[in-house]
Amino acid sequence: MEIEKLKQIVEAALLAAGRPLSLEQLQGLFPESDGPQRTELKAAIEALEADYETRPLRIIEVASGWRLQVREAFSPWLSRLWQDRPARYSRALLETLALVAYRQPITRGEIEDIRGVSVSSNIMRTLMERGWVRIVGHRDVPGRPGMYATTRQFLDYFGLKKLEELPPLAAIRDLDSISVELDFGLPEMSSGSPTDEAGEHEEESDADTRQDATGA
Repeated sequence: MEIEKLKQIVEAALLAAGRPLSLEQLQGLFPESDGPQRTELKAAIEALEADYETRPLRIIEVASGWRLQVREAFSPWLSRLWQDRPARYSRALLETLALVAYRQPITRGEIEDIRGVSVSSNIMRTLMERGWVRIVGHRDVPGRPGMYATTRQFLDYFGLKKLEELPPLAAIRDLDSISVELDFGLPEMSSGSPTDEAGEHEEESDADTRQDATGA
C-alpha cells in the first residue's frame, strides 16, 4: 500500500478512536491477507509526526500505543470550551501516587511509614477507580498486605511510554519538590490538611461531590 494512503488511514483511525492505538490494533484495521507490516505502519506514523510538526496537534507514543493530542501551548484557549471545573487532587493523594510510582510495588503500610500519617481508604479507592494503581500481589508478611503498582493507564494519562521516563528523583521528598520535578501539569491542588485522618477532600469534579474521608 502506498505510504500516503496508509498515512491517511492511520490518521483517520487515531482521530476516530479518541484513545491510543497500538501497532496490533492498527494492523487489525486491514484484512489479514492484505495488511501492512509493522515496519510500514511505523514509517507511516513517523511521516505523520513530521506532517504535524507545524500544526496544533501532535502524535505521541504512550504505553498503550500512539494517539493524537492537542499541543499544551493551546490549553489556555481550549480550556474555555468546558465550563465544568477540572478535577482537584489533594496533596495527600498526589504524595501517595508519587510514592506508588517511585517505590512500587509498595504496601499501604509502607506508604504510611514514609509519609508519617495514615492513608485514608478514599485515597486508595480513588487511585484504583481512576485506573492509575492496582494490586499486583501480596507481601509475604503477617496479614499479607496488598502491594500497589501503577498501571498502563497511569502512563497513558501522563504521556509516558514506560516508567523509566519518570523524572529521576534521588528520594521522595515533600510534594512541593515532587510537583516541580514531575512537571506533569496536574490540575490545581486543593489546600488540604497535612494529615489524612481529618476529613480530607481528595478529589472534586463536575460529577463528584465532596466526601469526608474517615481514614483507615
